[in-house]
Amino acid sequence: MAKKESYAVIGIGQFGASICEALVQAGQEVLAIDSSEEVVNEFAGSVMRAVIADAQDEDALCDLDIGSFDHVYISIGKNVEASIMATLIAKELGAPDVICRAENVNHARVLERIGADMVVRPEHDLAKRLIFQQLNPSVVDYVTLSKEITLAEVNINNPKFFNKTLDELNFRNRYNVNVIIIVSKDDEVNQMPQANDVIQPHDKITVVGQLKDIRKLNDIVS
Repeated sequence: MAKKESYAVIGIGQFGASICEALVQAGQEVLAIDSSEEVVNEFAGSVMRAVIADAQDEDALCDLDIGSFDHVYISIGKNVEASIMATLIAKELGAPDVICRAENVNHARVLERIGADMVVRPEHDLAKRLIFQQLNPSVVDYVTLSKEITLAEVNINNPKFFNKTLDELNFRNRYNVNVIIIVSKDDEVNQMPQANDVIQPHDKITVVGQLKDIRKLNDIVS
């Protein structure tokens, strides 16, 4: 079971509501904050606590002890000013992890500059993910760990890779990626692959590397 931590979600629109629902399903403690009484009443029965408050009111957020929460989501919709102010206040009150939703690239840059720990653009990120997976069909799934590093699960469909050891395939030097997990077609998981482990037909490998190198690998193993 996931470690129980405290979460505050400021702005309960479509994105904020989805965050709340996912956290509650994961057994986490959630404080939901919105300026709409109707929205707060709707969520009052499903989260630990739901409160009517103005995200730009520092005294209100201070009274709610926002700085004490392990994670604070700023999911305010198109009100960019409110989003920026809420982020500033949350950081000033000592919140250690502030995750913000941005409307566009300029909004994202401002949020990053004022101290947001993570900035997401859901529609933009989903579009990128869909296009990436269409253009890279052998990549089953991927997670961006940083601006430089991506973790991806890749299907091995090229017979040239079948029945060869990791040492023979030499992924690190040939493709600039590290293989950290191998999953067989029977879903047997090897979480600590060794140099003498053999890639079987249609195995899935989890690799870590730069996105450009993972794309090149996808073209080769497809």
